[in-house]
Amino acid sequence: MPDNLLEITLEDAAASKQKQARPAEVPEKFWDEEAGCVRLDALLKSYRELERKLSRMVTVPGEDADEEERLRFLRALGVPETPDGYAIEPRHPLVTPDPDVNARLHRAGFTPAQVQLVYDLAAERLLPLIAEAAQMFEAERELDRLRAHFGGEERWQRVAKQLSAWGRANLPPAVFEALSATASGVLALHTMMQKGEPSLISKTEPEAALTEDELRAMMRDPRYWRKRDPDFIARVSEGFRRLFPGEA
Repeated sequence: MPDNLLEITLEDAAASKQKQARPAEVPEKFWDEEAGCVRLDALLKSYRELERKLSRMVTVPGEDADEEERLRFLRALGVPETPDGYAIEPRHPLVTPDPDVNARLHRAGFTPAQVQLVYDLAAERLLPLIAEAAQMFEAERELDRLRAHFGGEERWQRVAKQLSAWGRANLPPAVFEALSATASGVLALHTMMQKGEPSLISKTEPEAALTEDELRAMMRDPRYWRKRDPDFIARVSEGFRRLFPGEA
């Protein structure tokens, strides 16, 4: 017989309590509090689920990976088997799918989304740069034509200043800008300046009414009294008719 039944009962209770405590390394979802042991069914279920997830994960091939492992990785990313598998939607008529470009992108392992982005960026960024370069090239060709016509860079610079000053003073801004945009227009502007009269003025916008002093000054112009320029004389006559309509 035990000497003290009470002490034995307390020791058994303490041992039972210790037996049922969950170890710190065991997650709560895997522990059965009543039985004081690990729930093997929950643990096995979680393990099987982890295996399924791991089997679907894509492993990045290392430097020593073989071609089969590399191809398996690319297919998992969505890279088609051949470059023809890229379905590209052109954003501009000048940027259409190119077989050679697609082949290089395919060898580099580009996904369809990445290949589409390459073409989109080409249309968005490169086309404006190409257009600007073409404009600059064409402008330089036009300038070369003007330099040749006027006998070199130095003479062309002098003529250009004269044409700019004369055109801005005698032509409507829209007409002057249009003529200044091409070599042919600049040569036409030069011809107009040499003749001394911008014939396009009357065709582009109504001429402002001239004052009597301006008309008298025009009558003192050699084109009026010496050269007897018909267009110039007509302008003076029309100016007086507008200024004194009752006396015409």
